[in-house]
Amino acid sequence: MNKSLDVSYLDKLKERKKESRVYTVYQAVGLILAAILEDEKHKSLYMKLAKNYKPSDLIALAKDISQRKKIKKRGAYFMKVIQNLPKQKNGRKNNRFH
Repeated sequence: MNKSLDVSYLDKLKERKKESRVYTVYQAVGLILAAILEDEKHKSLYMKLAKNYKPSDLIALAKDISQRKKIKKRGAYFMKVIQNLPKQKNGRKNNRFH
């Protein structure tokens, strides 16, 4: 096999690895929350929260917090405020994207 062909294939695989693959609604909501709060480092935490809380409540809260200029650590403040939100019932479906 041609060595230059191997290198280009490996480069293509590296590029595909960087792409985000979202399969469920809570994953999408978690990524949205991370973007709104400018806290990409904790996106998996936001995905986990999106399983237990109503997505519209989470996004509304995150937008409210992101508009407040005095808050330096938006993610930390979000975690503090979220404790007051009611959790969603467990009867929820998986909500996969098709």
